[in-house]
Amino acid sequence: MKIMKNAVVALQYEVLDDQGETIERGKEPLVYLHGGHAGIFPRVEEALAGKEEGDKVQVQLAPEDAFGERNDALVRDEPRARFPEKVAVGMYFEAELKHGDHAQPVVFKVVDVSDDSVTIDGNHPLAGRPLDFRATVVSVRPATKEEIDHGHVHGAGGHHH
Repeated sequence: MKIMKNAVVALQYEVLDDQGETIERGKEPLVYLHGGHAGIFPRVEEALAGKEEGDKVQVQLAPEDAFGERNDALVRDEPRARFPEKVAVGMYFEAELKHGDHAQPVVFKVVDVSDDSVTIDGNHPLAGRPLDFRATVVSVRPATKEEIDHGHVHGAGGHHH
């Protein structure tokens, strides 16, 4: 079966940085619902259209095609008192950022801790970096009606939320 809208696609994949160093290699296949359901980067989805089991793709992703450009507004110093006593570099915290009437959850990573402040960064770790996405199609199958209705792949045994 060829990859087309509403096909469930499984990929063995690898992501490399612009120096050719492996950033991530999937231990398990990446499984997504093809056809604009936001399960994979749009440029990768475009490259996979029409491919079949065993086919390979390699897609160069500019930052805007992957995790976006770094946003300096997402790096901020906060008062130390707002954090737990044992806050440490590398910890993650979730907070809501308000944009007018809307709030969006953002995960912040602690990047520095001093006596008076904690510096947090809400950028994705790969923001601002070009990436090389390489994949081999492991399998392709038609999506179930339930998967299409929900806009994502369900695991063995059906839907679980």
